[in-house]
Amino acid sequence: MASETAEVLLHPIRLRIVLAMVGSEMTTSDLQERLPDVAPATLYRQVATLADAGLIEVIGEQQKRGGVERTYRVVEAAAAIGAEDAASMTNEQHMTAFVTFVGAMIQSFGRYLENGASDPSRDGVGYRQAGLWLTPNELEQMVADLGAALAPYLEMKPGSGRSRTLLNTILIPDAGSAKGQSASS
Repeated sequence: MASETAEVLLHPIRLRIVLAMVGSEMTTSDLQERLPDVAPATLYRQVATLADAGLIEVIGEQQKRGGVERTYRVVEAAAAIGAEDAASMTNEQHMTAFVTFVGAMIQSFGRYLENGASDPSRDGVGYRQAGLWLTPNELEQMVADLGAALAPYLEMKPGSGRSRTLLNTILIPDAGSAKGQSASS
């Protein structure tokens, strides 16, 4: 059985909300612009669920039109499915999470292309696939090395000349390859 964090995140709308918020501070109005296909009542309800679970937190409040508008951010350490949670998920739960993740990525790319100022070449847009022959230890080391290389960039905050760039990573074992087969076989 997946943990409470995994159970909360595995909901398709909540996962999309968290993915939309990563690295940003957003109000529910900002989220509504980013996720226009989600009904406002549903969005508010799912944001409240994420906040109650401690996966997002309120970082500011402002009086607006007779109410209070809250600004949220993702609690990075809490809003992740760890190795133990992933190991307890069913294949169906993994597929749900993956489809939601890829769907959010497609929506982000579509918004980028439709914004009227997109220039994939100038903006460094890329999508690549590489086949790597790695032992489990080599894979673990590669993931650690990538994390270390990205760490200083993940700490950068919005500022002059900076725009938000999404980096998505997906690691999938190639089910069509035989383990231990050499590249020359």
